Amino acid sequence: MEIILLERVEKLGNIGDVVTVKDGFARNFLLPRGKALRANEANRARFETNRAQIEADNAKRREAAAADAKGLEGKSIVLIRQASNTGQLYGSVSARDLSEALDNDGAKVSKNQIILDRPIKALGVYEVRVALHPEVSQSIRVNVARSPEEAELQAQGVDVTAQFFERDAASFTEDYDPNAEPGTIASEETAGEEAEQQG
Repeated sequence: MEIILLERVEKLGNIGDVVTVKDGFARNFLLPRGKALRANEANRARFETNRAQIEADNAKRREAAAADAKGLEGKSIVLIRQASNTGQLYGSVSARDLSEALDNDGAKVSKNQIILDRPIKALGVYEVRVALHPEVSQSIRVNVARSPEEAELQAQGVDVTAQFFERDAASFTEDYDPNAEPGTIASEETAGEEAEQQG
């Protein structure tokens, strides 16, 4: 289906461009949201008549979005979530979670403005893009941790899951009995006798 874009659409075109898209994308997304018109003679004439007004409205929205983007500049949010020892979250962090966290932090951002390629499913620090307008976006830092202390360590660049495994490996020691048969467990008595013989 051929359509006329009424605003810039990422990976598609700018205002006034006539592009061909799949029918479902046009009918289910672009047309109902007022992002495009069907490309027929009547709509082309209507667009050309209102072009100056459409571009002026877009410029106003872009300026408002740019002002909001300054408020998000350098913003970092911390989300405390339960996770396994390997760093995998029990659940995931979605755009809705990020929207609520930003809202609690004083920034009004809707969940459809948050661009997540896939939900966040592991501990760590992530850069997430917030598209406030088709032409204005800002990156924020999202720190997902099990506790505020871990969040601080992650903010300093420490990998908390690797640190956990190092600590776990250091605390594990096994008694060594050179005379033990394969498959037997060293008892405390034999371990003590070995120490006396060697000492």
